[in-house]
Amino acid sequence: MQGTAPRLEIRNLTRLFGGACVVDDVSLSIKSGQVMCLLGPSGCGKSTTLRMIAGVDMQDSGEIWVDGTLICDGAFTVPAEQRGIGLMFQDFALFPHMNVADNVAFGLKGTRAEKLSRVEELLAKVGLMRLIDAYPHQLSGGEQQRVALARALAPRPKIMLMDEPFSGLDNRLRDGIRDETLALLKEEGTAVLLVTHEPEEAMRMADEIALMRDGKIVQRGAPYNIYNSPADLEAVGFFSDINVIRTICNGALAQTPFGQFLAPGVADGAEVDIVFRPQHVGIDFDRGGKGPLPTARDGTAARGVVQRSRFMGAESLVEFEMDDQSVIHATVPNVFLPKPGTPLWLTIRRDRCFVFPA
Repeated sequence: MQGTAPRLEIRNLTRLFGGACVVDDVSLSIKSGQVMCLLGPSGCGKSTTLRMIAGVDMQDSGEIWVDGTLICDGAFTVPAEQRGIGLMFQDFALFPHMNVADNVAFGLKGTRAEKLSRVEELLAKVGLMRLIDAYPHQLSGGEQQRVALARALAPRPKIMLMDEPFSGLDNRLRDGIRDETLALLKEEGTAVLLVTHEPEEAMRMADEIALMRDGKIVQRGAPYNIYNSPADLEAVGFFSDINVIRTICNGALAQTPFGQFLAPGVADGAEVDIVFRPQHVGIDFDRGGKGPLPTARDGTAARGVVQRSRFMGAESLVEFEMDDQSVIHATVPNVFLPKPGTPLWLTIRRDRCFVFPA
């Protein structure tokens, strides 16, 4: 059984605080060498889930399994220090009175020579051998994060739990540190559960994302699938800015300024939301009050008037007021800064639109 079992599996995990259900029937599994990201807004229950897996909090119901062996079911529990689980948190929690070598060696067993060998192996991998005798206060934030990673990996944990471990780093460092961390975790074959509220971080690091909201996992899948096939309007909006057109369904068709959209299974008279991202809005010039002809891919063009435009670095953001007084946002690569009052025609990629019951 151990050869085929997930490295980590949680089944129907539930946690109550003061009568409120903070973690509600959560189940997921992670294989050796896989990175799973628990993604969601603050307060959705993701850190509580992590604490239960780590053994520092006890679930009210549900089970936690490691390599096919039950380690906790709410009554029986294996102590946290015996679970073979590594932990990394936002504050790094290095011991200030210990140098780098002693910090990394803290959880190791064996002879002094064996410990030193493992410490040097990991410090070489994270590029910090030159700082082996330094103390935490002498290190930058990025260097402290690397030491914390080496310390967490030193005992060769089967599973690594990471709770917002990169949020204390500035943006210039963060991407490089994340990539280095991911490469090392993969090399060690560790099963990783990463908790974050940042969609970009989840997309960059995870093999699979579990999107959490109000204590429940609302969608789970590979980053590409969860981004391009969102479960609902909130899921689309969590990953990016969105435009929403609310309209009425009639005969399984929703009428909008951009033409009709299919809305199968929606009752006549019911409201639906047509949801699309700013980067999927096409812009065309006004030709004497006329726009481009309708196409199967882009549907019908609708006229908008520029309210303002801003250069954002890699792209420009343009805000339009439509003829029905609604507002549509579009992003354009590079520099595109039309003046306020300029009439332009907008289209929407039909294959990049989502239709949800309102």
